[in-house]
Amino acid sequence: MTLANHCQHLGHRVTLWEFDPQAAEQLAAERRRQNLLPHLILHDRIVITSDLEQSLAKAQIVLLVTPSHVTRSVLRAAARCRFTETPVWVSCTKGLEQETLMRISEIYQQEFSARDLNFFAVLSGPSHAEEVSRGIPTAVVIASPLDTRAAWLQKALSCDYLRCYRSNDLPGVELGGSLKNVIAIAAGICDGAGFGDNTKAALQPRGLAEITRLGGKLGADPLTFAGLSGMGDLIVTCMSRHSRNRYVGEQIGKGKKLDQILGQMSMVAEGVRTCLSAVALAEKQNVEMPICREVYEVLYCDKDPKSALASLMLREYKSELWS
Repeated sequence: MTLANHCQHLGHRVTLWEFDPQAAEQLAAERRRQNLLPHLILHDRIVITSDLEQSLAKAQIVLLVTPSHVTRSVLRAAARCRFTETPVWVSCTKGLEQETLMRISEIYQQEFSARDLNFFAVLSGPSHAEEVSRGIPTAVVIASPLDTRAAWLQKALSCDYLRCYRSNDLPGVELGGSLKNVIAIAAGICDGAGFGDNTKAALQPRGLAEITRLGGKLGADPLTFAGLSGMGDLIVTCMSRHSRNRYVGEQIGKGKKLDQILGQMSMVAEGVRTCLSAVALAEKQNVEMPICREVYEVLYCDKDPKSALASLMLREYKSELWS
């Protein structure tokens, strides 16, 4: 909804696809979702439909904002649709497919039988919808293998409150946006368990080190993780009151169970699923990711957060910079 309004503000003709016909009908009538972003009212020129083919037929840019666990099914359905021209797909999804450990770009390649990614890009960075929808100044990064494509999208999506930078490091931007959610859960656990500012300040650079190690093994440029989709997104997701992943961790730190927390949430906390993918990828690539491993132990094995912290603090002593 936030991106739909943003694109309408920029003068684009916008169609918003909602998979549930009843929800689409209600959204078209009310122009808002009280349980998600109650202050946001959709522009009356935005077309709302549950017909996927209708929404895609004349599209030049498709912003993909689906949760990671349903993205393949949506892309598979989209691949069967008829297009007036070939659109550029821009993934705004910050997650990995749990079953295959694939990034969204890799799923796109499979479902569209694409030999290259010239019509695919990723938008990521520190950009909570609650703030973008209010016009609060925000910077993000758009990654594409084609610099000309990234530059075109940069101009198409930027304005006085949303500044887009560009990158050609597709895996780095995807992995930074996905893996930081696991570290944000750890940050929330710190808050809920009362560990303090020192603990949380140590967590973020050490979490970034884990992300960088795994990203390097998977073909990403390590410098990408020092930018908006790495450090920038990590900071905001670990610190913000808007962060769903930090919230999940905070509730865990206070002693609540994961199923109970998720059952009370109306939005998706991608880090809960990404934690499983991160640990599996780390094992597959033989990369040490101790923070992600301890988050996994707390979420899925009922490990006490204080025991998890002790496990991290008492690990073998190392140089700060190692790989």
